[in-house]
Amino acid sequence: MFLPFLRCLSDGQARHMSAIRESIEDHFQLAPADREELIPSGQSTKAANRVGWCRTHLSKAGLIQRQDWGVYRITDAGRAVLQNPPPKLNLKYLDTIPQHKNWFHAPKKESNLDIELGIEAASDEQPPNERIEEAFAQLNTSLASELLAQMAKMDPFRFEQLVIDLLFAMGYGGSREEAAKVTKRTGDGGIDGIINEDRLGLDVIYVQAKRWQGNVGTNEIRNFIGALSENHANKGVFITTSDFVPAARESARRVSQKVILIDGSRLAELMIEHDIGVTTTRAIKLKRIDSDYFEEG
Repeated sequence: MFLPFLRCLSDGQARHMSAIRESIEDHFQLAPADREELIPSGQSTKAANRVGWCRTHLSKAGLIQRQDWGVYRITDAGRAVLQNPPPKLNLKYLDTIPQHKNWFHAPKKESNLDIELGIEAASDEQPPNERIEEAFAQLNTSLASELLAQMAKMDPFRFEQLVIDLLFAMGYGGSREEAAKVTKRTGDGGIDGIINEDRLGLDVIYVQAKRWQGNVGTNEIRNFIGALSENHANKGVFITTSDFVPAARESARRVSQKVILIDGSRLAELMIEHDIGVTTTRAIKLKRIDSDYFEEG
């Protein structure tokens, strides 16, 4: 993105970062979906994040300079690069500029956070916040695998309690006691019952959960749908620690009732999201400049 960034400013006009980003997106002919793709935290688009990191490198190299908040202009050094561009305008080239090299390769003490998250030192073109978020995603993936392994060893009653805890944490069941009462032990390694959709009990959800090693097939889903019809229920949730065969998912989509299938991966994600079976060891706050604070009154 370095060269398209400089070319966007080649006429000497100062431009806001939003206009520069749009110019770069047009240069690479990004599809609408690519322009709108968010980084994992959802705080910005991936394109905006990359353009922002590009701006930082070009600014540290002295090729652009800030004119106002979020507004940049090319420098004489930047024009010189455009007049005689290198074969590749990348980080390796920017390191030929002493001020960039001194900044980018300044000794960095490896923090405990870097070690904990497994983040490598900045040696590529990926922005630091993306490296943090990718490391966070990898940790959650590993944690999800551990949760599934633990659930595979749980006795049926404890698994029943786990599902109740999760549904209650998600806002179902009214009170914790009501959520526990509406379920019943079936002796088949799961639960089979109904739970209030809201605190007033305006609607109920039929719930079935199975700790299966193999994937859930169409027969199990058809039996579940049949149970919904017999109980005049319109909504159902089928939870498994494994997965569903494609035909089973299709069967759930074709019925008039609203049937939600939650496989093992999704179950683990929900447990992490709602703090079921997990504990927080460290909270990390990523901060950025408060532009309003520095605005002149």
